[in-house]
Amino acid sequence: MSLAPRAVLVHRTTEYEELVARHGTHGQAAFFLSSRGRDIEEIAERHRRTRRALAEVTAAIPLTWRQTRVERRDLDRFLFAPEDVVVVVGQDGLVANVAKYLAGQPVVGIDTDPGRNPGVLVRHRPADAGALLAATADVEELTMVEAVADDTQRLVALNEIYLGAAGHQTARYRLGLDGDGGAAEAQASSGVLVGTGTGATGWIRSVWQERGGGLRLPGPTEERLLWYVREAWPSPATGTALVAGELSAAGRLTLTVESERLIAFGDGIESDAVELTWGQRVTVGVCGERLRLVGG
Repeated sequence: MSLAPRAVLVHRTTEYEELVARHGTHGQAAFFLSSRGRDIEEIAERHRRTRRALAEVTAAIPLTWRQTRVERRDLDRFLFAPEDVVVVVGQDGLVANVAKYLAGQPVVGIDTDPGRNPGVLVRHRPADAGALLAATADVEELTMVEAVADDTQRLVALNEIYLGAAGHQTARYRLGLDGDGGAAEAQASSGVLVGTGTGATGWIRSVWQERGGGLRLPGPTEERLLWYVREAWPSPATGTALVAGELSAAGRLTLTVESERLIAFGDGIESDAVELTWGQRVTVGVCGERLRLVGG
């Protein structure tokens, strides 16, 4: 006997809730903002829209389904089940935050603030939730990127993976293509960024624009990645020949650490980073798993 689906509503604490938690009361938070020329009402209204959206989506969940909620900061401790349908209620970035913890579960993206969010991943309105939950087989499979270290540590991301030093120190490493069967170079830089077609609407796009857009940006479902070395520094021991490129589905970028400590993190979440030490090797490429976005 199979279990009924479980709707997992993923949300994040609103700015208003964070302000009230910090200052104790609505009035104290309002006073704090007014002393800096800001009105709390704009933030409070966004909070109310988010709560209305959560209520509307909750009401649309079929009565025969189970349901639960999980806040963004608790995602790394939440156990997703195979029968889950994940409903992200919030911003585009929240879909990227949850993607790394999934194993093929369908994801519904609900935009709580149309016009303020780009709507790249949260493409639907709360009123659409019922129809979307009835059509979870209609998905768009978005390419993800993974980094695998030689000690079996693994990191998965929807937008991009950054490899480099924590803070603003120089990262030193040896960069290679396709398992060093091709070119390889010792480098000192601000780190390496490897991004997907979904990430091509964010951080990887800004680097792409800086470099003149010479490479074609991948589409969200395309099994192709772009990579860029940030601020490579030329010296007698380090080069700048390998600073940008693309990876096909089978292609891999390898990085051998030549610093005391480097980190790798995905989608801007530095608090959930893989730590790498001198001599370790990490390989980055297209992930075999996909994010299954409903109603793409």
